[in-house]
Amino acid sequence: QLQASGGGQVQAGDSLRLACAASGRTFSSNVMGWFRQAPGKEREFVAAISWSGGIIYYADSVKGRFTISRDNAKNTVYLQMNSLKPEDTAVYYCAADRRPRTTYTESLYKSSGLYDYWGQGTQVTVSS
Repeated sequence: QLQASGGGQVQAGDSLRLACAASGRTFSSNVMGWFRQAPGKEREFVAAISWSGGIIYYADSVKGRFTISRDNAKNTVYLQMNSLKPEDTAVYYCAADRRPRTTYTESLYKSSGLYDYWGQGTQVTVSS
């Protein structure tokens, strides 16, 4: 139901834009998030956005470089990634929670346990 795309292999300093398109149901009333998992590491939070777009959180490691946004009319969430670094190399996953228009704490936004639906992941590789 969630399809992530836009990954690729780039040089340090380059940009990529990931997209996560939903199908089969709408997620316009749900929190959407991006997580990533590097080889040998646990999955980590990257960014999340509330259903209205009015609440956004980022991991400290990407703050100022990445921007999450959503287009509810297209049932799609985006992750604009600028000034990419080799340490951004990972498989990036999009995710959505199942409770419409629900208020959460910041810690919940950043927790993988909040999310019920996950995309298949898209590989981002940044070389120095």
